[in-house]
Amino acid sequence: MIYLQLFYEFFKTGLFAVGGGMATLPFLYDMADRTDWFTRAELANMVAVSEATPGPIGVNMATYVGYLSGGIPGAVVATLGLVTPSIIVILLVAAFLKSFRDNRYVNAAFYGLRPASTAMVAAAGVTVVAVALLNEGATGLAMVNWKAVALAAVLLVLTRWCKWTKKLHPIAFILASGVVGALLQF
Repeated sequence: MIYLQLFYEFFKTGLFAVGGGMATLPFLYDMADRTDWFTRAELANMVAVSEATPGPIGVNMATYVGYLSGGIPGAVVATLGLVTPSIIVILLVAAFLKSFRDNRYVNAAFYGLRPASTAMVAAAGVTVVAVALLNEGATGLAMVNWKAVALAAVLLVLTRWCKWTKKLHPIAFILASGVVGALLQF
C-alpha cells in the first residue's frame, strides 16, 4: 500500500509542479504535513542534500523520500511517480508537435505558466530561507538561527565581494558550508 501511495503523491507533484525541482517544494511541504514520511526540518536537510548531489533536485528528493518510506523499491516507485507525468506530456507533445508548434492557444498557455512557475519557485525559496534561518517555535531574538545567518552572510561576502573567492566553483562553497555546519553543530 505504501508504494501505491508514494506513486500517487509524487505523480500529483510531478503533474502540477511546473517550473523545475524547486517548484516541487510547496507540494513536499504539504506532503510533510499530511504524511508521516518526513518532517519539515528533514525536508530542509533534503533540499541541502539534493542541491549538493548530481541530478534534478525534484528527482533527488523523490528518491530520498521514497527510500525513507519504502526502502529501495520505495525510492524507485516515488521517482517513477514524479517523472511519469513529464514522460506522458513529452510523448503527447512529440506526437502532435507539428500542430502544437504554431498554435496560439498553446503559446498563450505557456506564456501564462511562466509567472505561475516563477511564483511557485519564489514561494519555495522563501520557505527554504525561513526554515534555514529561523528556529521554529521560538519567539523574539531566539527565533533567528544566528549561526546560519552568520554563515549566509560570510558566504554572501565570499561569493560576491572577495576577488580571490569569487571565482571558486560553487561546490567548494557547498563543501565548506557542510564542514562548517558539522563543526559548529548546526
